[in-house]
Amino acid sequence: MTATQTRPLTVTEAIQTRRSIRKFQPEPISQNDLREILRLASLAPTANNVQPTRFAVIQNPELQAKLQEAAYGQTQVTSAPAVIVVYSDMEDVLQNAEETVHPGMGEEQIKTRAERLRQSFEGQDVAQRGQWGLTQANIAFGFLMLAARGLGYDTVPMLGFDPQKVRELLGLPDHVQFAGMLPIGKRAEEGFPHHRHSVERITTFY
Repeated sequence: MTATQTRPLTVTEAIQTRRSIRKFQPEPISQNDLREILRLASLAPTANNVQPTRFAVIQNPELQAKLQEAAYGQTQVTSAPAVIVVYSDMEDVLQNAEETVHPGMGEEQIKTRAERLRQSFEGQDVAQRGQWGLTQANIAFGFLMLAARGLGYDTVPMLGFDPQKVRELLGLPDHVQFAGMLPIGKRAEEGFPHHRHSVERITTFY
């Protein structure tokens, strides 16, 4: 939280005050705050509790400089004290399907449900499973931005980067799918005010 912020923002406040910030203050992000932001993001819902979302947290200036190159030189990658890369890994999910089942269900139920989960994706290839997992990771990406803002931090969602270069830099397997890259820190600019379509423009009521 900022020096003037004494409490977490409400969800409404976080949504209304979120801006896409590209210039950040140089101070390091609190590691306790960072872990809490990630914990809150991990509470995002996923179909069948599959939980395919993974987070790579980069706080290494040398690696951030390389990520900036992979992001076509966008300076927010090195301006922010940390960058969170959000991706889905469905192959990891299926290899460890038992971890998705609530431990209170008992050993037999855990085995049965894990096997059903694996069977439900047998008819899909790796790319199809990856795309399905990405739809779930996108939900967590939104939670991540609001959790950060709620604790007084700012972010900017990024999709402008070379996925294969990012995989190589982070040592990730080819099958992972990226929800986005998220520089995070305290704002050093106000950002642009919201300009959004009205509810009437984007909504059809039935």
